[in-house]
Order: sequence, then C-alpha cells, then structure tokens
Amino acid sequence: MDVVIHHNPACGTSRNVLKIVEAAGYRPHVIEYLETGWTRAQLLGLFAAAGLSPRQAMRTKNAKAQALAEADDETILAAMVADPALVERPFVCTAKGVRLCRPSETVLDLIDSAPPGPFAKEDGQPIVDAQGRRIG
Repeated sequence: MDVVIHHNPACGTSRNVLKIVEAAGYRPHVIEYLETGWTRAQLLGLFAAAGLSPRQAMRTKNAKAQALAEADDETILAAMVADPALVERPFVCTAKGVRLCRPSETVLDLIDSAPPGPFAKEDGQPIVDAQGRRIG
C-alpha cells in the first residue's frame, strides 16, 4: 500500500505519525510541505478527500490564523497557499482514504497493519498494546 504523508518535521504529532507508519512496515512518500508549498488545487483536493473545509484544516495555533477568524474559505485558502504553515498537519493519504491525523493514532485507520506493540505516542500515551492491538 502506498502511503503519502504531508509532513512537518518540526511537529511532534507529524513525527509520531511518520514513526507509526514506518514501524508498521511502510515506506511512505514524505512531502515536507513547508518546503514545497501548496497549490490551490492541491489543497482543495486534499480537503475534499478528507471531508474538511479550509477553516477546519487551518492550524489555529498559528498567529496568522487568528487574523483569519472572520475570513471566508476562499480567503483562508489563498492565505494557506501564501503561507503553508497555516495548514494543520499531518495529512496522510492511502488507498483507505485521506485524513488529518490529529491525534496521531488516527493514522491507524488508514493502514492495513499496526506497528508491533507496545507503541506509544510522542507524549508516552500507549496506542498499541504488546499484542499489536489498538488501544482506545
């Protein structure tokens, strides 16, 4: 199964999602979107596939996002193209679908096998038990 992750290496959740995917035996195609940027069409396709609006996919912890609190989706989308950091992360795409993988264990819904357990999130919270079963 092909796995694509739109990744920010500075983000703990994004790093953990990548770690989960790799530990499960996949070799994901990693797109560091802060370097490559986005096009309007890419974002529209990604958000549509994930069932999200630009507002729902906006990283609200970003100070610039607060200035967009009253903006419409077109304005938010244009801002995301201009500043890729406004897009929440990580987005993961597989044959099973596209999801914004926050919390990081959301990625388990998109892959066929979990990593060998036990496996924990970046904060130490367990997500896969010793038998390889998802917790929670």
